[in-house]
Amino acid sequence: MSQLQAFTLRNSNGCEMAATNYGGKIMSVVTPDKYGRKADVVLGYAAPQAYTNGNPYFGALIGRYANRIAKGRFVINGRIYQLPLNNNGHCLHGGPDGFHHAVWQVQRVSAQQLCLVHVSADGESGFPGELKCEVMYTLTEENELVIEYRATCKQPTVVNLTHHGFFNLRGAGDGDILDHLLTIYAHQFCPIDATLIPTGQCQSVRGTPFDFLNPHAMGERLAQPHEQLINGNGYDHCWVLQSPPRGQIQLAAEVFEPISGRTMQVWTTEPGLQFYSGNFLDGTDVGREGKPYGMRSAFCLEAQHFPDSPNQSAFPTTVLQPDEHYYQKTVYRFGTVK
Repeated sequence: MSQLQAFTLRNSNGCEMAATNYGGKIMSVVTPDKYGRKADVVLGYAAPQAYTNGNPYFGALIGRYANRIAKGRFVINGRIYQLPLNNNGHCLHGGPDGFHHAVWQVQRVSAQQLCLVHVSADGESGFPGELKCEVMYTLTEENELVIEYRATCKQPTVVNLTHHGFFNLRGAGDGDILDHLLTIYAHQFCPIDATLIPTGQCQSVRGTPFDFLNPHAMGERLAQPHEQLINGNGYDHCWVLQSPPRGQIQLAAEVFEPISGRTMQVWTTEPGLQFYSGNFLDGTDVGREGKPYGMRSAFCLEAQHFPDSPNQSAFPTTVLQPDEHYYQKTVYRFGTVK
């Protein structure tokens, strides 16, 4: 893949972000800690070519459908569509040849912005209709990584896009994330079955290990014998956010890492936030400086619609019509607390 490229965005505060057009993957996010010392806080590799054989989701743009679709099957206007099955008999993240595997076209690039475009053909990975997707990365002077997604289609299809960053605010490859303090501003979450497919119900977080309305360490309750933690091998669930007015952004989650003092906020227009506690990292992925990425060495906070929405009538729809414009905005805001 000789057309693979890497780009680095920088602001005047010493924050940097590198990304590649292969899967739109964010390769690094370098931010200072409370002492001004810089570290990369996302799991990744040193060169774009390494992503072709590495973990397929590190820092990736995910589509056409983020998360899982049960049995890889859904119906639009009475027609059944079948997707490839790549996870417990279901379709995960658009299948093995999803957007994370595409070489995106570089539309424009500047010191603090990168715009990528991908045209997904009718029938690609089983999805109906041609879909044109544009993603804009912006690194602001406020140490924000802003991701804006736009898409249009030529016939009705399903669309659910997200960014799959694997974060460790202490530094990539520098221990686990169990002591990171997490707050999620959601009163409900989506329970899952043993194959990680939502049951279709939204359950209150009250009195469960899924209550992050006040800060809790990510590892504080992982060992509890809760059925949902067993099903997910940890946290791999979607939280139900408050529904803001269309197109408006809201604070969904905050993370604080006590040793470095680094903080991260997640703001989004999306109705759901998937928290994944690095359950299936096992040390076989080796990143920059030869550091292995072991179990729970990173967390993900993926703003998106709910898993399996095309088969769950109670969930917000993910069907995009030809006369509609898909738009999503998610912001990862980095800071420090002394």
